[in-house]
Amino acid sequence: MPSNTTAPPAKKKGRRARLIVLLLVLALVGAVAFGGWWGVGTVRASFPQTTGEVRIDALSGDVEVKRDAQGVPQIYADTEADLFRAQGYVQAQDRFYEMDVRRHLTAGRLSEMFGEGQVETDAFLRTLGWRQVAQQEYDKVLTPETKKNLQAYAEGVNAYLKDRAPKDVSVEYAALAFTNDYAIEPWTPVDSVAWLKAMAWDLRGNMQDEIDRSLLTSRLTPAQIKQLYPAYPYELHEPILDRGTVDPVTKKFDPKAGKDGKDGEDADGSGTGAGEGTGGPSAQLAALSGLSDVLDQVPALLGPNGNGIGSNSWVVSGELTTSGKPLLANDPHLAPMLPSLWYQMGLHCRSVSATCRYDVAGYTFSGMPGVIIGHNDSIAWGLTNLGADVTDLYLEKVSPEGYLVDGKVKPFDTREETIKVAGGSNRTITVRSTDRGPLVSDRSSELEKVGQKAPVGNAAPDRGTGYGVSLQWTALQPGKSMDAIFALNLAKNFKQFRAAAKNFEVPSQNLVYADTKGNIGYQSPGKIPRRATGDGTLPAPGWDSRYRWKGYIPFEQLPYEYNPDRGYIVTANQAVISPDQYDELLTEDWGYGSRSQRINDLIESKTKDGGKISPDDMRTMQTDNRSEIATLLNPLLLKVDISDPYVREAQKLLEGWDYTQEPDSAAAAYFNAVWRNVLKLSFGDKLPKEVRAEGDCVNVRPVDATGPVDEQNKLVRECGERDPDSAQPDGGDRWYEVVRPLLKQEKNEWWVTPATRTDPATETRDQLLARAMKDARWELTAKLGKDVSTWSWGRLHQLTLKNQTLGTAGPGVVQQLLNRGPWNLGGGEAAVDATGWNAAGGYEVIWVPSMRMVVNVGDWDRSRWVNLTGASGHAFHANYTDQTDAWSKGELYDWAYGKAAVDAAAKDTLTLKP
Repeated sequence: MPSNTTAPPAKKKGRRARLIVLLLVLALVGAVAFGGWWGVGTVRASFPQTTGEVRIDALSGDVEVKRDAQGVPQIYADTEADLFRAQGYVQAQDRFYEMDVRRHLTAGRLSEMFGEGQVETDAFLRTLGWRQVAQQEYDKVLTPETKKNLQAYAEGVNAYLKDRAPKDVSVEYAALAFTNDYAIEPWTPVDSVAWLKAMAWDLRGNMQDEIDRSLLTSRLTPAQIKQLYPAYPYELHEPILDRGTVDPVTKKFDPKAGKDGKDGEDADGSGTGAGEGTGGPSAQLAALSGLSDVLDQVPALLGPNGNGIGSNSWVVSGELTTSGKPLLANDPHLAPMLPSLWYQMGLHCRSVSATCRYDVAGYTFSGMPGVIIGHNDSIAWGLTNLGADVTDLYLEKVSPEGYLVDGKVKPFDTREETIKVAGGSNRTITVRSTDRGPLVSDRSSELEKVGQKAPVGNAAPDRGTGYGVSLQWTALQPGKSMDAIFALNLAKNFKQFRAAAKNFEVPSQNLVYADTKGNIGYQSPGKIPRRATGDGTLPAPGWDSRYRWKGYIPFEQLPYEYNPDRGYIVTANQAVISPDQYDELLTEDWGYGSRSQRINDLIESKTKDGGKISPDDMRTMQTDNRSEIATLLNPLLLKVDISDPYVREAQKLLEGWDYTQEPDSAAAAYFNAVWRNVLKLSFGDKLPKEVRAEGDCVNVRPVDATGPVDEQNKLVRECGERDPDSAQPDGGDRWYEVVRPLLKQEKNEWWVTPATRTDPATETRDQLLARAMKDARWELTAKLGKDVSTWSWGRLHQLTLKNQTLGTAGPGVVQQLLNRGPWNLGGGEAAVDATGWNAAGGYEVIWVPSMRMVVNVGDWDRSRWVNLTGASGHAFHANYTDQTDAWSKGELYDWAYGKAAVDAAAKDTLTLKP
């Protein structure tokens, strides 16, 4: 039987409710907003010192920290160790509470800070074992140099914590003190390494698709499910690379060759050198729904994972730019966080030499040394999610003795984990693992009966009380990604860049490149599995060893590109390369290319007839908010004959609309409401409750019913169970490709809907579109008022920045104290300005361009950037959300890099002395 000594996972709302006592306590802290004597002292005590001098024992020499008006620090030191010590010290000054929460998250220790409401999240994360893997990486895999840098960083963090009471580190600790005897522990190098596991989870690929395909089998046929997951539209949306193949002789990827195997120049530019076996597409439905519930718990801190999560990056050759040098743009799309996931800074050796090599600036993660995205004095780089399929779920035939493989029972690897709970009793769990990965079904009572209804084949073992579910994931194996970060920071050319990328194993990213010599490039790194059998789109039979991974695609065979003839490279989570050009399976679940193709089109339109692209053009492209689905659907909406004058009034908003989604656009508001209702009527109401949003209730025939609906076989009320941020249909560009062919079919089964008390049944496309327009009219009347002239997309499409731990729920006064917003935004789902929203859940912004940058390669001080929030994690500090207004308008700040520019921009200088 599955081992599970914890209770079933609670819904997110219940978990948040258990924080209310703590939130009420925090309201006392909020007295600062009104001049309360206790609150003022408490809040100001945690503000960082940014001028004068501070003594730090670990330093070997003086270090200068220069901050600009946005509080962005540039650090100058004489040794690499001092540089990373100072980075740790400065990040702890601004963001230690965030860092502390992150390390408790990755270690499965949130309950120690926030109490019993986090036990189930901790249990799941302990089962994954992120912290154990990070420890193995540090002990056995990372280079001595990387470990030295991590140790120096930890010394800097701990120098800041030394002799400071928790309330003097951040105001949140003052609140915790009322309900918890929590004490801050020293920072360790492994705390830094573990955060890469959390980012790998956020960008893990198709696990949710794998689950959802299986859940859909309770309501839909295999043919219908296939329609909802169409193939990537290569004929419409260009992949990243337009040619290339693996040379059959050298076994290396040749970026200049197609399937004919033509030779091309070397990578450095020098020119020298659950399918079959389960018998059906589904695991047991309620069980997989239970796993989905568990997955929903982690996004409470990391944000939703779905089709819209991704990024934009592109690089343009100097042949196509006004400066004659390459331009590089990047804006990663992630869940909005307060403070932002990113922390801007520069790391500069005063005199760059063989013993002090760093002169790099860009976006860092608080809690990790080095720069993740940015530039040094020779190259610039950006990242987007590759989307490679690096996770597989396996059905396991479980018994008290172990799990079945090829007719034999193998014992589980087991370990005991004790979860300490603030204000409560400790909990002990048993983690069981197969040789592929942990048995995640142990973390949900619903998963204990996995496989009860799965249509498995004759060769499958008896299901008994059900199958378990295990997870194989590349991030659960020790890797070298931390080595790659430092190597990227030091790379001087494409050859060194690729050498660094080789170790960027998890998460698998698209890497774009540009250098001061005018070269541009692309590399897809990552530890990407090869499967002996199956394609990773469905849970596989764990009892059949044919479904094991058979190693990984060698780095030399992963796609890359260097100085392509077209003069630019665009990555926005689209397919990397056509399967006609490349035989390896990277994934079957790409993003569908709406954003990437729009960027391609914008570049082409700007450069045709000899036109050149400026840095401001790059910024304008980042804020492009055109809706692709509107170009397909809007002409049909205008042709529908609407007799109701109130609905017709709304329909008129779409006449002459240019498909842009500005915050003040009434047309964008109405169109997106229509799109949401089209999806609900044609697809949403036909999907099983396990994937529909909580509170979305429909009358349906029971799953096991046969024959017509009658007195013995009545319709039942069935309500959705999925968190609204991850429910389906989400309205992303996968749904664009689902709907695209249907719009050409006046009659199709998806257009059929039953009659209601107020509406007749629909049988055709135009009947359903008319009903969707009516429903959207009355939905927006309720939300925005009767007068359509007052409607605007921004009033629907709002961003509220929430403190990720203490600002997600509770009394309004607490929300006002810790959270900021709302901001009325333009943009939208699958637009280049990807302010994502989930059509199944509502219009609220749930993922965003988490930062934006435009790098002017070689003329570094003309580069520009902006963060979602600000440098500071202190709730009432001037730099808490001072960049958000500019971010919301698509504006960028000057990015000083050279010493003269940094000095000119500096508002505060702090000297750290040994």
